[in-house]
Amino acid sequence: MTSELFSPLPLRSGQVLGNRIAKAAMEENLAEDGQLPGRRLRELYRRWAAGGTGLLITGNVMVHAEALTGPAGVVLDEAAPLEPFAEWARAAKSGGGAVWMQINHPGRQVQADMPGVVWGPSDVGLDLGRHSGRFGRPVAMTPARIEATVARFATTAHRAEEAGFDGVEIHAAHGYLLSQFLSPLVNRRTDAWGGSLENRARMLLDAVRAVRADVSPSFAVAVKLNSADFQRGGFDADDARRVIDMLEPLGVDLVELSGGSFESPAMMGRPADAGAGAGAGAAGRTGVRTDARDDGRADARADDCTAGRTDARTAGRTDRRADGRTDARTRAREAYFLDLARELARTSPVPLMLTGGITRRETAEAVLDGGVALVGMGTALAVTPDLPERWRHGREADRRMRPVSWSDKALASAAGMAQVRHQMRRIARGRAPRPGTHPVRALLWEQGRQRRALRRYRAWLAADGAGCAARG
Repeated sequence: MTSELFSPLPLRSGQVLGNRIAKAAMEENLAEDGQLPGRRLRELYRRWAAGGTGLLITGNVMVHAEALTGPAGVVLDEAAPLEPFAEWARAAKSGGGAVWMQINHPGRQVQADMPGVVWGPSDVGLDLGRHSGRFGRPVAMTPARIEATVARFATTAHRAEEAGFDGVEIHAAHGYLLSQFLSPLVNRRTDAWGGSLENRARMLLDAVRAVRADVSPSFAVAVKLNSADFQRGGFDADDARRVIDMLEPLGVDLVELSGGSFESPAMMGRPADAGAGAGAGAAGRTGVRTDARDDGRADARADDCTAGRTDARTAGRTDRRADGRTDARTRAREAYFLDLARELARTSPVPLMLTGGITRRETAEAVLDGGVALVGMGTALAVTPDLPERWRHGREADRRMRPVSWSDKALASAAGMAQVRHQMRRIARGRAPRPGTHPVRALLWEQGRQRRALRRYRAWLAADGAGCAARG
């Protein structure tokens, strides 16, 4: 059966994606010595490359060595050696698809125990309830720091092209720096970067202009944008529509739509109305044994194998109707932002990609039917790396990852992300994913790795000698 999912997608830059399925960015936390990609990232992306996606988008690569989302993040700045990145690009392109590097700056979303800088448009810290202290207090950026950071985005994009990547995706979603500037809740500036949406979008637009000027016309430039922040008074769908219109004249190939932030992790299926949430590391040093036992007692009773079997056995029974089609509740749970994306697609002058909870071919087809050009998947490909090839041959995933349903939403979000990264590490070691891994166990393993990575990062940053210079 012919499907639009497997039709090519031509882009403005002249690049043509082989099909309409993309691996969306997921933060791998697999950097090796020197904050560089190494064997594990190459093997992970080689596996995904063989799985049939038309596009692979890397986890966020940081443009500023002193501002990382986590201590095992990859950094590509003017000082980084290119060959490790060239090897990564070759591995990711080994299946014939394209590979784009997602480039990012965390802004205020930096853990409090990290060395380096915590910057934001204003000195407004994260509000995560009892977990707020796990993140640093931001310093409002000066105009000089804003301009230097825009230049960093361009440098990273230029070097990504030199390394053999086919494009970059500028991350302006999920509450990271460029998203912070867009948000009226976080951006309280009264100068040229604050106030009106045009001013709040200035840093993003300047970054896109600088990147496009520093790369070749055939190199793809995309933007990841929140369809909404899912916070009252925050960046909303009308703002997203206007920003997409602003991006079109700048030569953007694609806008990926997602939503939420660490404070409202809608990208994990947990919007703010379910309680405050956080991403990777938000609960990094919390009393996880006590919290998980109190908030996730039902989850804690299941061992790895039982959880996996239960998920596989019940997926069809709970999510399918008698006629074989998924019910409305399942469709809503899978495509978190589909209704917003359909509205934006009606007027968007730029092709749109939608990411957020998609796990079934039927849902992916519905996304394309809604006017979206490209389907993005993250967790589904961490559990089933060859899912696009399965779809091509009329098959679905054998197992899916169950959401973490603890009442502490910050801890639940961190545990969910730890589970996903655990699957990626297994794939990178040549093993099969194990989606039934218990969230408490995944979170504890994640905390141990983060502590070791933090020691390495501190030593590297001190040896690099960059610390004092950027704080000045």
